[in-house]
Amino acid sequence: MLSFELKYARRRHLPALHFRRVAFPFTDRSSSVLGMDLHSKYPAISDLKSRAKRRIPHFVWEYLDSATGDESTLHRNHAALQNVLLRTSVLHGEFTPDLSTSLLGQDHPLPFGVAPVGMSGLIWPGAEHSLARMAAQENIPYCLSTMASKTPDDLAGDIGAHAWFQLYPPRDMGILDDMLRRAKAAGFTTLVLTVDVPVASRRERQIRGGMTNPPTVGPKILAQMALCPVWTNGIRKAGMPRPKLMESYTENRSALPSNQHIGYLMRTSPDWDYFKALRETWDGPLVVKGVMNPGDAARLSDEGADAIWVSNHAGRQFAGGAATITALPGIRAATRLPVIFDSGITGGLDILRAIALGADFVMLGRAFHYGLGALGDAGAAHVVDILRQDMISNMGQIGARQLSDLPATLATPAAP
Repeated sequence: MLSFELKYARRRHLPALHFRRVAFPFTDRSSSVLGMDLHSKYPAISDLKSRAKRRIPHFVWEYLDSATGDESTLHRNHAALQNVLLRTSVLHGEFTPDLSTSLLGQDHPLPFGVAPVGMSGLIWPGAEHSLARMAAQENIPYCLSTMASKTPDDLAGDIGAHAWFQLYPPRDMGILDDMLRRAKAAGFTTLVLTVDVPVASRRERQIRGGMTNPPTVGPKILAQMALCPVWTNGIRKAGMPRPKLMESYTENRSALPSNQHIGYLMRTSPDWDYFKALRETWDGPLVVKGVMNPGDAARLSDEGADAIWVSNHAGRQFAGGAATITALPGIRAATRLPVIFDSGITGGLDILRAIALGADFVMLGRAFHYGLGALGDAGAAHVVDILRQDMISNMGQIGARQLSDLPATLATPAAP
């Protein structure tokens, strides 16, 4: 196995990296805490985030945790959610809130699922497999990104009944047809078209962190990897992740800046004609992700979408946009379709806030990866439990026996 020794080169006064063989098996050291009640040490997603930051190399952390520009949209997402107040209510007696819901004709025990994250397997080794298996066990949706480090074919044995495939639309319609064929053959039933990435965003923070896509390993990156042995040994066993699905359709595999990855060589900004053609091609539920304009939501309803996904890409595309929770009520009023929500969610209370303002379902991306980074496989399931318990606790305070009770409990939002 590999470990790292850092020595200083005398001539240039730069760190030189030397490798030596040691007996250091790849076992996630978090396994030592699995016999304990994880809530006693990691009661909130913020606790998982803090531990994950120490266990993931800096360049990967900057990729996961950053946004674009001055990151004002990322911060706006969080702040706007905090300004949504829910009215408490008393004398409801003892009850256990019902968290179940239905979406796209399917029943779910919880109103949230796993959002797509590109290069998920770089954030934590084996992430796509871990998240797919966890989602199948919990009976919640798992959405695989086009830019994941695993293909739909790779996950065929891990996904459950609620497997979604997120599509960055390729220019070549032959490639599109083949991608959809592979997703359907693997068992993915719902297609999610992402429409809010018409051009590459700058994502200055992740560029400064040294991230390329696929990653290239130089002295700076090796030094960061040396500080994260569990992550590094997992990557050593699995190999450095690459965007396998996209690479299977192109011979250009050179490393690019992380905001201009190989996907940009193949995909385009879709228009309404592209959407109509996709609607004719895909015979399952079709969700459109990245909608922030009520007018777009209304037209998508008329053109055959099955659900609207309100998202600003967690602040990773446009620093001058509104918070998703601010856009949500207008979009809810513009369509009768199911509305999915993401961006800025940090706990179960935020999920309730989104549902109170009109969301039918909520998706989280970063939170599940914080869990993986903190605790390995056990971390994703712990995120589900944190969200579940937080929702139950807050619904008890509100007096909401089921999710449909939430709109009536909405208090006047505080001024931003």
